Amino acid sequence: HLEFGHFRSQLSSMTTANWRESVAALKEAQILTISKVYDKVKATMSSNEGSHDFHHVHRVFLVTLKIAIQESLSLDDLFLAALSALLHDISDWKYSGNESAAAAVLQVCESCDVATDIAQQVANIVDRVSFHSELNGDKSAGFVHAHALRCVQDADRLDAIGAIGVARCFAYGGSKGRALYDPEAHPHRQLAETVSKEQYMTEDTPSLNHFYDKLLRLKDGMKTSAGQALAQQRHDFMLAFVDQFKQEWG
Repeated sequence: HLEFGHFRSQLSSMTTANWRESVAALKEAQILTISKVYDKVKATMSSNEGSHDFHHVHRVFLVTLKIAIQESLSLDDLFLAALSALLHDISDWKYSGNESAAAAVLQVCESCDVATDIAQQVANIVDRVSFHSELNGDKSAGFVHAHALRCVQDADRLDAIGAIGVARCFAYGGSKGRALYDPEAHPHRQLAETVSKEQYMTEDTPSLNHFYDKLLRLKDGMKTSAGQALAQQRHDFMLAFVDQFKQEWG
């Protein structure tokens, strides 16, 4: 795994004084565990296609920590959020066919010597992160680790919008052989229309439709103040992109 002192130095140099103080307050064993899981996930996801590769996980990990600090999470919740961010896509249903990632999460945690109780808490968080899992209701409401969950959810959804989100959308569509756009393709929903979990998981539509089914809905679903603040500019970028795209399409 990453040399322990180097990993601590990486985390501690990322941003503000508050961040550095919070990271410094984490126990050395927690930093070492994060380091092990980081390297395990990186190795496991090394061959993933670009929309859901380790670069995505790395970005979500950093933004999760940024949000967690701004939201004043406890150190225990910060630790859970960090591990959950690293593991949130270890068994994505779009590739694995399994809605629950718990088995894969627990397997990685065991290989990295994560305590059993922590591993189970992380698995419970990871199974609640995805957008599609909440199409039937908010999975953080009443959840014991809601603070950590909301930080990971917002970070993951922030990486689905803005310039990176646009790139990831078309990269995933390309990997599935989907058309860029088809004005005649249905459903081409208005944002006021409801998308069911079944529709979201089974429909195979052009990539631009995904903006209406998910991406342009994410800003208003941010659950943290930090996430809401970060989402607006990325949302505006997507609106401008979609408008430009349709103008050029003719």
